[in-house]
Amino acid sequence: MGKGHARMKRNGVLKWGSALLAGSIVFSAAMPAWADNAAEKLSFRVKAGSTSALLNGKDEKIAKPYLDHGTLMVPLGLFKRAFGSQIRLEGENVVKVMYGPHTVSMTIGSHTAWVDGRKIKLDAAPAMVSGTLMAPLRLVAEGIGAELAPGSTGTLVVSLAPSDTDEPEDPGIDTDQGKTKIGNSYYQWSMNYPSGLLLGDSEQDESIVSFGDAENTYYVEVHANDQDVKLGADELLEMLVSDAKDAGELVVDRESFPQAKVPYARIISKDGDGTFWENRSYYANGRVYEVYFADLKATNYKDLKRYAGFLDSFSIGYNGYDKAVKDLSTVQNGMRREGNDDYGVSLDVPAGWSVDNANMYYESKKGSYLKLDVSSSPKGESLEQWSEDLKTWVKEAFVQDAYQIVGTTPIEISGEKGLVNEVRYNYGDGWMTEYEVMVLHNGYRYYAEYAVPEANKEDLNKFKDLMKSMEIDFDVVSDTFGKMEEDAFLISKTKATTKQSKAFGYKINIPQYWTAIQDKFERSPVEYQFVGGRFRIAAEKSGSLDATASQLKAYYAEAAKYQKDLKVEKTENITFAGVPAVSITVHQVKDGIPYSARQILLQKDDVVYTISASLNDANATELQKAALEQTLNSFAFTEKAK
Repeated sequence: MGKGHARMKRNGVLKWGSALLAGSIVFSAAMPAWADNAAEKLSFRVKAGSTSALLNGKDEKIAKPYLDHGTLMVPLGLFKRAFGSQIRLEGENVVKVMYGPHTVSMTIGSHTAWVDGRKIKLDAAPAMVSGTLMAPLRLVAEGIGAELAPGSTGTLVVSLAPSDTDEPEDPGIDTDQGKTKIGNSYYQWSMNYPSGLLLGDSEQDESIVSFGDAENTYYVEVHANDQDVKLGADELLEMLVSDAKDAGELVVDRESFPQAKVPYARIISKDGDGTFWENRSYYANGRVYEVYFADLKATNYKDLKRYAGFLDSFSIGYNGYDKAVKDLSTVQNGMRREGNDDYGVSLDVPAGWSVDNANMYYESKKGSYLKLDVSSSPKGESLEQWSEDLKTWVKEAFVQDAYQIVGTTPIEISGEKGLVNEVRYNYGDGWMTEYEVMVLHNGYRYYAEYAVPEANKEDLNKFKDLMKSMEIDFDVVSDTFGKMEEDAFLISKTKATTKQSKAFGYKINIPQYWTAIQDKFERSPVEYQFVGGRFRIAAEKSGSLDATASQLKAYYAEAAKYQKDLKVEKTENITFAGVPAVSITVHQVKDGIPYSARQILLQKDDVVYTISASLNDANATELQKAALEQTLNSFAFTEKAK
């Protein structure tokens, strides 16, 4: 259970990331001209840490290869430049290297790869490093049939006989048969694209698309952001100018077009690296659309006129019947395929939800969310026991009138039988319905948590479709992981770990079920959270107890004048950890959630300590209050490091 937009170009660096749009996009395919003689082997020579490489006898500069867990990582483009291999980007982050009959398939950030249909486990995952895609040398080289041999002075030589298979030439998406435009059917926009276009980074939810060309002559971003308040052309112009100035850019030209079919504004700015940008902003369909265009060869803002036709082609709306438009959207029937390859999980997520595939967390703008988790299962555990443990956790985390356990029903996920607990809970700001999906397989727990606010009942109907769409390759986890972390929700609330700070001279017992926000005890502050509560220790080597206490008392006294829901319940002088201290207890309602907070201020030698604890009324169970009290009572001074 849980509780402004800006363009990607920053500080003059054009960043090409790893989230690549769906569709088959080829970086290169044609056999290099120097490979005409099939009798000669092609080769390249590289060395870890060296930016110099020998490609077919010619010295060239490359991104620096490096070692990752004993694996030499090299720029993937080497295989194109040396051998003429095809490098395709398919789906999200999927990279395919093809040469003759061989295909190597990898996913950026994943330790699983496929070579000619065979599954391979990687010690190091492909990664984007400063805009360059780095890949495991041996995997790709051997996967396409190349040979590796040690060279002189620590180099590795990769050699390959030219393929007899003709490779189709396909430098970008502009070779799609009959396609003259690109667009997004979900966000409803389209525009022409110039020759040589290559797609780059995109937001997971497709709200931002970026692209440029292989010759690095231009760079484009298209943004689509929800905006409830209608904006006119002059307001759009004001926003563009403000954003440019905030980014430290010089605005050299500006204009608004209130009479256009879709009113818009445009500016031309010059960034700190001297690059000229033309930025346009439109309002339609309850969204602000922004087009950022950089002419990387321009020496004067007037040079951008050569791209006027391209920029003027941008239009709001998407014609699904126009076969000339290549749709960049991955949305089908209002859903988008997401997931995490490291855990072998994939599912359909409603379009428009925020997406965090790394943490398998998906959230709607109205507060509904889906969280997936994989962890080790205790030996001999049954689904029924897990289900009862989750119910017990709810009872321990919420006071009696703040939760309801509706019941438990069976479910099937990817052919595996599971259970679903349905519970309801209320932090004070409204009831939530939560479905807790449990599947056990081969010693691992697969858990899905789907929660919907009472005011958003239409999302309740999406639960069954979400679960039907979920696919789990159960072999992935057992192949990738050993013993995994325990589920913190099910750790006993009586278990604690002693933490110590030598820098600030104290120790304290922290409950194991708490989640660390900042737990570097040689620094200040340290902070933890748990269901309905937070705990924090700040230590400052300046100031005094009297001054700090006076400031805090004054703050609460002033705040109480304007916040009717804030009440100072108790202020007292106490002895804490053997020294004089000041304790202040307040009760407050914030964002509809009532909670109590206590701050204890004390001083030892030259350090002033502020210990803060808060707990929602809905979560103030006897167990949670006892855990907090035991934590406070465990605070003790130790000898500080000299």
